[in-house]
Amino acid sequence: MKSRFVALLLAVLPALLPASCHADGYTRTRHPIVLVHGLFGFERLFGTTDYFYGIPEALRAGGAQVLVVQLSPANDTVLRGEALLRQLQWWQATYGHARFNLIGHSQGGSSARYVAAVAPALVASVTTIGTPHQGSASFDAFLGLTGATGTTALGGAAVGALGGLVSLFAGSAAPIDGLAAAQSLSSRGAQAFNRLFPQGAPSTPCGQGPAMVNGVRYYAFGGRVAATNLLDATDAILVTGATAFLGAASDGLVSPCSSRWGQVIRDDLPWNHFDQVNQSFGLRGLFTPDPVAVYRAHANRLKGAGL
Repeated sequence: MKSRFVALLLAVLPALLPASCHADGYTRTRHPIVLVHGLFGFERLFGTTDYFYGIPEALRAGGAQVLVVQLSPANDTVLRGEALLRQLQWWQATYGHARFNLIGHSQGGSSARYVAAVAPALVASVTTIGTPHQGSASFDAFLGLTGATGTTALGGAAVGALGGLVSLFAGSAAPIDGLAAAQSLSSRGAQAFNRLFPQGAPSTPCGQGPAMVNGVRYYAFGGRVAATNLLDATDAILVTGATAFLGAASDGLVSPCSSRWGQVIRDDLPWNHFDQVNQSFGLRGLFTPDPVAVYRAHANRLKGAGL
């Protein structure tokens, strides 16, 4: 009886220990990894559901120190970047972290770029995933449609209202400006942002940019499929968004070329915009790469680079 109890204890003990106690070191980067959400994003919804679904836990299980920010779900890219900068400065002052590896999805990638541009000493690397660096045709169409009907303000209000709901369910008090968010994600807004913060920009259309600028490493990922799983209700949103690309490849909101910045790891992942953060609840196309595994592999890439 005693031997059975010991065997049972040995079997369940690893699951009860913190991840750091049985980490394999695969994702143990030198600097903390900071996950930065995009438009309508959150740290945790209803106190239970991560925006980066299952990803923080997987990175921590491999030894990484992972921090997740809660920015405004809908606002101007620079204002969100300022909020991110304040959070990083607080973590630095409170815990003594020298630098951070920023991984930003969608608009979160642009806000991470902002911080790297204005405070490069704080940032070891910026990785953007599905970020519309050249703008999104979907938001161009949205602003054009609302502008043509004289309801641009109403369109912005709709974006802001949805952002407000996300804030409510995420427990955030960050300011909301739906129109500013939509304009930041448009082609015109992206071009204006890039003129101010060009670090990592591709040297040719749809090309690669410098891998390092001002001591900051830049990496990028992107997807090219809008509909990936019939069971995922959010695919309908992305299929609608993809119509703005007139048959060209996109993840439903961002084209592969627009996602390219710095060292491009891949811009052809068979994922849509939500698959890139393992939503909804991990649903994705059959036989497609596991987003959690891709994030783990990238953390190992950062570790290998001494970051």
